[in-house]
Amino acid sequence: MIFDPPLTPARLIRRYKRFLFDAVLDDGQEVTGFCPNTGSMRGLTEPGSRVWLSVHDSASRKYRHALELVEADGTLVGINTALPNRLALEAIRAGLVGDLSLYETVRSEQRYGRNSRIDWLLTGNARPDAYVEVKNVHFIRTPGLAEFPDTVTARGAKHLFELADMAEAGHRAIMIYLIQRDDCELFRLSGDLDPAYDAAFRLAAARGIEAYAVKCRITPYEITPHRLIHIDEPGLAALRTKQTDE
Repeated sequence: MIFDPPLTPARLIRRYKRFLFDAVLDDGQEVTGFCPNTGSMRGLTEPGSRVWLSVHDSASRKYRHALELVEADGTLVGINTALPNRLALEAIRAGLVGDLSLYETVRSEQRYGRNSRIDWLLTGNARPDAYVEVKNVHFIRTPGLAEFPDTVTARGAKHLFELADMAEAGHRAIMIYLIQRDDCELFRLSGDLDPAYDAAFRLAAARGIEAYAVKCRITPYEITPHRLIHIDEPGLAALRTKQTDE
């Protein structure tokens, strides 16, 4: 995914009210913009951090600038939660996620389960329907280890239960953890931050879901799905995970 037009560099002043941030551009101009991430963004809101902003001139937008990238821990981190679905599809089509590139038809936001919508529904080529749920990951506490979630996500646990129902009904049910940073070689659930999600994942794994963790390469010019990394979850022998080399 290429940033077009190119992103604008700035320094973060503060992020507040979940949806807003203040920053100072390289020319000294201070701007207020939209933060496309309602989560906690742990470790990514330090005042003075180098950031990159998209600029929008649509008359329908209240704020021209949107926060896209933050420099943290010596790497660039994508924070826009509107992008992971698109990036996951790029990863699928590039053949990074198992055999999912072999499906004939891809549809987004299809209704399923108990009043939910699946991020991607893959069908065709005489294969079981594949229900694909995507989660954005940008949280790191230990160098090299990406974690999800960074706060409690009851909605995320609900999605796991519904995916497990699809698996037991004879479909494929797939979690893609889309990691918008490149400084990790391992993925793990942060069970200390959300024990309920951790428990839901283990139950869903036992019921047949698949899971993949895809890390991205990020520059101020583009975000590109790079490769799978290992999911480190002891005791989940039933979980089908894969790992590829550089």
